[in-house]
Amino acid sequence: MRIENLDKNTNKLRYFIAFSYNGASFFGFQIQPNEISVQETLEKALSTLLREDIKITGAGRTDTGVHAKKMYAHFETSNVLGDQLVHKLNSFLPPSIAVQEVFQVSKDLHARFSALYRTYEYYISLKKNPFTENSAWQLWRKKLDIDAMNKACEILFQYKDFTSFAKLHTDNKTNFCEMKKAVWEQRGDELVLTISADRFLRNMVRAIVGTMVEVGTGKIKPEDIHDIIEKKNRNAAGTSAPAHGLYLVDVGYNFDN
Repeated sequence: MRIENLDKNTNKLRYFIAFSYNGASFFGFQIQPNEISVQETLEKALSTLLREDIKITGAGRTDTGVHAKKMYAHFETSNVLGDQLVHKLNSFLPPSIAVQEVFQVSKDLHARFSALYRTYEYYISLKKNPFTENSAWQLWRKKLDIDAMNKACEILFQYKDFTSFAKLHTDNKTNFCEMKKAVWEQRGDELVLTISADRFLRNMVRAIVGTMVEVGTGKIKPEDIHDIIEKKNRNAAGTSAPAHGLYLVDVGYNFDN
């Protein structure tokens, strides 16, 4: 790893870091008092290796127990970073976090505000499987109507305000989101929701999944999604699905500009 100190009068360089993590080991991405988080763990590793105080800004905040297959964050440093930093970081970090790439970006590229979309996947196990107990929602005891769940997903595209699926008492300035994709598909013995939007509210995906499962079991009808969304009331939607079945799988940027 090559580290060259820049002249003190030169602005710091901005870098993006691409990484993944198993959320079972952390109390979410964002730093919390008296709890271990992904952000704190990465900042400590970077600060130690670069020998300066490093603060990272993530593309979003995943809740306790939620996983990420691809997450981005940015940080600034007075060092010019060499190719060996990824290997050094992975040697320093716990097994639950893996860094794939660190690369320099322009100063105006922001991990959170420059993101064009976020994509999540939610996994439901349709057969009893001891190896997915901690990585998918075990619903093998129930019969799910996948066609009805996909009909319910189609209704999401007719709306922008997703207050009914948002965690209560947050600091959101708006509950508007632009849905880009929402579809259920069976992959072997698992049912997977792929859902993508320009942004997501706290707990939004898990609330949608919990509501869609109510559709799949026949508790409510697909067209009831209209009424749930239009009420703009979290109590109108279903209970949140377990965190361990949720994965952030992609965040989109225009790195060419």
